[in-house]
Amino acid sequence: MSLTHLNERGEASMVDVTDKAVSERSARAQSLVTMSPAAFAQLVAGQNKKGDVLATARIAGIQAAKKTADLIPLCHPLALTKVQVDFELEPSQNSVRIASYCRLAGRTGVEMEALTAASIAALTIYDMCKAVDPAIVISETRLVEKLGGKRGHWQRGDEQSGGEQ
Repeated sequence: MSLTHLNERGEASMVDVTDKAVSERSARAQSLVTMSPAAFAQLVAGQNKKGDVLATARIAGIQAAKKTADLIPLCHPLALTKVQVDFELEPSQNSVRIASYCRLAGRTGVEMEALTAASIAALTIYDMCKAVDPAIVISETRLVEKLGGKRGHWQRGDEQSGGEQ
């Protein structure tokens, strides 16, 4: 079986994963949001006029992961069993590092869901802080690790994992 987004007529279509084995699959992704000292101080102090920035961004990331198939063409709708979005404050850089994790037992991976969770959490932070700093930068959005499926384990920076970076 060849996995491709092209059907027999060469048209874009969703990959048929019917014959793939169900297995435990997970993925981790990250993103970085860097802002002005004033916007970061307001976020840390919990003084943003729109409310709790990180709590809202966490919920947004989780909701987005669950809706990835509605956002990314040709993605499979997945029954995720876990979605986690965490934040690490980096005061020396006025940054928030977002880490997302998605898991399921299924026929296809959850990389897109983890990347979507991190991306939407970052966009939510931007949206809630842009009144103080419209020059906020979202960067370093990337897949960090994936487990499961035919390729097994892949981790960014691990040359032995067999995946492309």
